[in-house]
Amino acid sequence: MSNPISHPDFNQHETPSLERPIRYLPGVGEHRANLFENLGIVTVRDLLWYVPRDVLDLSKISTVNELTDDRVHTVRGTVIDVESRAISRGRTLTAALLRADDGLVKGVWFNQPWMLRKLNTDQWMLWSAKPKFRDNRWEMNSPRLQWLDADEEGARGEVLTKYGLTEGLKQDTVRNVVKTAMEFAIDEIVDDLPERFRAHYQLPLLGDAIKMLHQPESVQQFLDARRRLVFDEQLDFQLGLAIRRRVRKTTGRAPAITVSPKVDARIRRLFDFELTPGQEQAIAEIREDIQQNRPMHRLLQADVGAGKTVVAIYAMLASIAAGSQAILMAPTELLARQHWNTIDQILLHSRVKRCLLTGNLTASQRKETLQQIASGEIQLIIGTQAVIQKDVVYHQPGVVVIDEQHKFGVVQRARFTGKENEPHVLVMTATPIPRSLCLTQYGDLDLSVITDKPPGRRTVVTSRVMTPKVEQKAWHFIREKLQSGRQAYIVCPYIDSENPDDPAGAIQTFNRLSQTELRGFRLGLVHGQIERDEQQQVMSQFVDRQLDALVATTVLEVGVDVANATLMVILDAHQFGLSQLHQLRGRIGRGAFQGYCFLFSDTQNETSIERLAAMERTANGFEIAEADFELRGPGNVLGTRQSGSMPFRLTNFKRDEKILTETRLAAQRMVDAGTIDQPEFSALKNRVFKRFGEQLDLPRTG
Repeated sequence: MSNPISHPDFNQHETPSLERPIRYLPGVGEHRANLFENLGIVTVRDLLWYVPRDVLDLSKISTVNELTDDRVHTVRGTVIDVESRAISRGRTLTAALLRADDGLVKGVWFNQPWMLRKLNTDQWMLWSAKPKFRDNRWEMNSPRLQWLDADEEGARGEVLTKYGLTEGLKQDTVRNVVKTAMEFAIDEIVDDLPERFRAHYQLPLLGDAIKMLHQPESVQQFLDARRRLVFDEQLDFQLGLAIRRRVRKTTGRAPAITVSPKVDARIRRLFDFELTPGQEQAIAEIREDIQQNRPMHRLLQADVGAGKTVVAIYAMLASIAAGSQAILMAPTELLARQHWNTIDQILLHSRVKRCLLTGNLTASQRKETLQQIASGEIQLIIGTQAVIQKDVVYHQPGVVVIDEQHKFGVVQRARFTGKENEPHVLVMTATPIPRSLCLTQYGDLDLSVITDKPPGRRTVVTSRVMTPKVEQKAWHFIREKLQSGRQAYIVCPYIDSENPDDPAGAIQTFNRLSQTELRGFRLGLVHGQIERDEQQQVMSQFVDRQLDALVATTVLEVGVDVANATLMVILDAHQFGLSQLHQLRGRIGRGAFQGYCFLFSDTQNETSIERLAAMERTANGFEIAEADFELRGPGNVLGTRQSGSMPFRLTNFKRDEKILTETRLAAQRMVDAGTIDQPEFSALKNRVFKRFGEQLDLPRTG
């Protein structure tokens, strides 16, 4: 390779080397530059900050003769045989043989039939596990697997980086291009973190970290380097959140709402049940917030059926008692009406004047309603996004409740903030959010969590239905329960299918069940393409027990509460996320009778099977959220990607949770103590505003 420092194509640019396109690097060119662009790599900086997905530790390869059963060993070899067989009812054993330089090692996997597709003969691999000596042979149970490329088969005594690739790029190509880029630009890397700060958090110098990341001498060096880059990414974001919180606390003004013992007793008399400890704790935290004259921004998390609506009602009535208005915004009209019915029943004998504001009011009804809202005559407003339309003017909003926040974007929440006089904002979700996402997507909110449930709530019995024989038994059980007076939901992943024999379309399912498994029973059909009035009519029939079973799409996910509905069948359950399945399951078992949920699926996909097995194992929504997050990642768990959500390029939310916590605490301390405003941190503060100022709406004076 020619001397890179004198390469004319690269050095003709006046811009710093870090910002130059990689197409001018020796050995890249137009074609390879386009391949790198598929990975999001355009400049030298992009390349040097491209974190390898893993490393191959070839410095500690054990021979078969060196294996012991007291520690983890790594062996290298070729797969020469793979088989899978049933060992008992419902249990399988998959086994493979790896030929190393001086012998054979057996790998075994119990109840993981998909391993048969992952392991092919003649593959070069690394297996890592604690071996056991059985039947005159070393055996590894579920070893960690790493596949070797052709150029890595003979490598020894080094730690090789493994990059995420795109078609047309090979590992050795990426390694060589990264090496060249470091020769050009490594000396340009400036560290914005002061030395004493790095020392406190045991962070290597940034330039050293980049070298260790791409050319590590040990696995620990790679981990230390990766931690530095993730730490930087998260520190920037957490500083942005902390600055935003500081601005709110110092500039935002909201009505101070004091809840007297008399008001507290008056609100509690509306509930004919004792509040749970979790509800009491959440109410105490909200009361502490709203008595301040700075706006509350709090996230209330609760599992399905934990009673978050009761907490919201308490907060809204406290606002009304203090002379302010209260607003509740729901993502759909179905859920808004459900909240309206619940609250209207609780306030049946109350003098609180209230309205349901949706997009279905007539022009004259809307005009009159908006006039009453603007004058303050209407004290409680419940609705959809209609409550944040520009022509809706509030007299004096005190508390705003936003339900199922993940269905909205930050723009909708911001509609209530940023004014001279802001309301207190309570964001609610019955979709538990993994802790690491709470630290990022909702990091600007204070957190209240309700983990307990009202006494008497039974755990829904959940069963996977994976074979035709089990399916027949499930339908027989369901028919028996329907004959005894119970009701059932049958949930389908989509409305219609081009294939008339597809069992998972709602329309096909309704027609099929009417003639087969549920023939003779009264069935209804609800989905998003049916007119709202017809949907409401069918739902009313189901509530009034005029229907035995309701075939529906995920319009049932939230907002439906029928105590007599104890059965749920979810068809093609593998097409739903875990949290969505948990939400659907939460629609049943809400009364005095035991609930039963059947997950119909014939999937062979290993991740899908793991998800459905998790639904059988636990009914805890927080455990399910963490499992869903680990299996599917943050974007899928949150559902609708929020406007302004942060695309973290380097962070692995599950693996890096400790770093998320560490940087959050560091950022809070730096902002609260004013450290971030000191001259030695000016470069870091400028970096934060450059990266996240617009997304987080940070004023430059923050």
